[in-house]
Amino acid sequence: MGPVTSAVDAMSSLDTSNRKQGLKLEGRECFASVQMGDEKPFDFLRIFSEGVIAGGTAGVVVEAALYPIDTIKTRLQAARGGGKIILKGLYSGLAGNLAGVLPASAAFIGVYEPAKQKLLKILPENLSAVAHLTAGTLGGIAASCIRVPTEVVKQRLQMGQFASAPEAVRLIVSKEGVRGLYAGYGSFLLRDLPFDAIQFCIYEQLRLGYKLAAKRDLHDPENAVIGAFAGAFTGAITTPLDVVKTRLMVQGSGNQYKGIIHCVQTIVKEEGPSALLKGVGPRVLWIGIGGSIFFGVLESTKRFLAENRPNKQQQKHCDAK
Repeated sequence: MGPVTSAVDAMSSLDTSNRKQGLKLEGRECFASVQMGDEKPFDFLRIFSEGVIAGGTAGVVVEAALYPIDTIKTRLQAARGGGKIILKGLYSGLAGNLAGVLPASAAFIGVYEPAKQKLLKILPENLSAVAHLTAGTLGGIAASCIRVPTEVVKQRLQMGQFASAPEAVRLIVSKEGVRGLYAGYGSFLLRDLPFDAIQFCIYEQLRLGYKLAAKRDLHDPENAVIGAFAGAFTGAITTPLDVVKTRLMVQGSGNQYKGIIHCVQTIVKEEGPSALLKGVGPRVLWIGIGGSIFFGVLESTKRFLAENRPNKQQQKHCDAK
């Protein structure tokens, strides 16, 4: 809830410095840099629209591919004590979830890309990580209003509480009010804002270092491997936050937990500290593979959009003449 060329974007100013020093990078032209040329203005609408398309595409692909693993992770985290895990209906709620993942992923990248590139123009070169962390946080905030209701409905469908997404929304609102769709919102932000910021920062910084070492643009498989590492590492260290978020979201109107702190205290008291790491295996696997797919599809889509911009098509046509 993963799934964002970006290191090239992040280092447009450094690329300018490198050119001054005689460093020439082989490979494709930078296609979404902060400054495509020193005199070109910041094109917010283009960056935003391309981010929306690329983010939405990547989010849908990764969610559809890895939904069963996410379902198993949710059931592991929601099970209390030695409860058994049901392995049937692993695709429960997929259609409804995709309807939320598409706009949420689009909103995230749509905000992340222009925010990142604008910050990189303002901040010094040695603070590029701050730009990535801040942009990731802003993207997470923008997407949260869509992500949270989607996550609530998805996880309750995964737990077998409802038969379909429309039924889930209707019954949740009737029993718990609209606030029921935002159950666990605080814990969701507590998990997702650090996750988004850290994952995207690690991804961008690793790509940057790799690019400078290789002195060329990265290929799609390389982007995928870096995305997998960034996702798996971030997923592992944020698992306790994910467990708390899951418990708060699936508790329904029973209100077993009164808040984030009470939830943590209850889990540790009744099940032990190790319960906060429930589902870490499926989570790391899911986000690791998901990071690989997400970032791979994202970079491919961004490159496709860049290569098919109207101005580039006109330039190719003129060159052909």
